[in-house]
Amino acid sequence: MSIEAYPIEVDFPDISVHEHSPSGIAYVHTFDSGVPGPHVMINALTHGNEVCGAIVVDELLRRQLRPRRGRLTLGFANVAAYLSFDPAKPDAARFVDQDFNRVWTAATLDDTSRTSSELARARAMRPLIDTVDALLDLHSMHEKSKPLIVAGPLQKGSELAVKLGTPATVICDEGHPEGRRMRDYEGFGDPASAKNALLIECGQHWERGAVGVARDTTARFLMLAGVIDETDLPPGWLAPVPAAQHIVRVTQPVVATSMDFRFAAPYTGLEIFEKAGAVIGWSNGEAVLTPYDNCMLVMPSLRQLRPGVTVVRLGKIEQTVTRADTTGR
Repeated sequence: MSIEAYPIEVDFPDISVHEHSPSGIAYVHTFDSGVPGPHVMINALTHGNEVCGAIVVDELLRRQLRPRRGRLTLGFANVAAYLSFDPAKPDAARFVDQDFNRVWTAATLDDTSRTSSELARARAMRPLIDTVDALLDLHSMHEKSKPLIVAGPLQKGSELAVKLGTPATVICDEGHPEGRRMRDYEGFGDPASAKNALLIECGQHWERGAVGVARDTTARFLMLAGVIDETDLPPGWLAPVPAAQHIVRVTQPVVATSMDFRFAAPYTGLEIFEKAGAVIGWSNGEAVLTPYDNCMLVMPSLRQLRPGVTVVRLGKIEQTVTRADTTGR
């Protein structure tokens, strides 16, 4: 099955002006209001080819947004991967040596026998991440799919997603077999901790619409945390919230065991199969079947296919939250 090449509809910002920072961490800027409040972080470029978050963080830094309460950190994570972007092979810039979003356990970061470009960057950012109370990690997707929130496995994550109000689909999951994500690191993934994090998949990597989703969710996250007021926002950033949010629990990943994996159709995500036993693909010549009725496909993609990679996750709709006020203000 051929893999669609999506057009690049956005300009990649020159972030070199943000390299030097008083925080001492290149490309990561922290501003303290001097007034009590949480430490909130907006993170971009966890993957180097996911540009919508970089556009938003670049815009906020250039506009000199400052918190009214608490602390605000605006950061670019995998800058080395971003700087390697080549429009002729755009998927290659996801990372340099390994996925930056699979190294976030204390044991992995403490193991100095392991080295990579991504581990070096994560270790440099770690002391600051340890002080963050609320993290919004801006991502985008390989395929052109509706945006979604990845809220992690805990109730506090899904509750925060509902308070944010958008996008319409909230994915609750345990992460990836390859390693832990930043949004699940330490206190973010501890039910006893007040720290919390959301990951937003804003749309396809290079579509214009993903930038609008990134702006809207960033604005709402900062307002929800209380570090800024609506009047501090650039005009036009807020969009109406959906009338309903679906809370979807991922029950299992489908992990490739070899390069011999293909889907039964060109899925892009959030497809629902009414009956159990539907064939969604083949792995090593054997059919891959839906395990239950009303099974949803979450972020199917073969662009990073290799043994051990999750090619799709399977989910159940647990709850639907409706709201009459769709302004979300």
